[in-house]
Amino acid sequence: MAGAVAIRPLDPAADGRAVAALFAAAADFVALIEGRPPSAATLADFWQGAPPGGDPAAGLRLGLFEGGALAGVAELAFGFPGAGDAYLGLMLLAPAARGRGLGRRLLGRVEAEARARGAGRLLLAVARANPRARAFWEREGFARVRTLPPRRVGARAHVLDRMARPIPPDPG
Repeated sequence: MAGAVAIRPLDPAADGRAVAALFAAAADFVALIEGRPPSAATLADFWQGAPPGGDPAAGLRLGLFEGGALAGVAELAFGFPGAGDAYLGLMLLAPAARGRGLGRRLLGRVEAEARARGAGRLLLAVARANPRARAFWEREGFARVRTLPPRRVGARAHVLDRMARPIPPDPG
């Protein structure tokens, strides 16, 4: 993939097929986390999932497009675990988009959206089974704030570490 990069909110009707294709291309991640190939449940969770007590409609789903093709997605919720927090439920790049700085670009947009909604901290959970993701988050300044009890994700159970970082002030 190569070309101009754009990041914008996703719409289930207009972008549903592209999101399904991205999950299929990133089946390695889905298999690692869920223990099975991407399914209708995987997609439903992306579009309709929310943290405990959260409203899926209040969240934000962003798409990173490169050369017009969907190369990455991020799912962001607000007010979890605390009122001034933003929670990154998923950030996923297609294999061809990994390792080229696009994750950092998408994270920058996630932070800008969280900052615009008054969040002072960005949190996420990383599965211990995913050391490459942990390394990325640590390079980006996230630190573990707690270990969550094992939980089931699809056909697998994971120990998750919640990681957090303050949202930096607006650089502009």
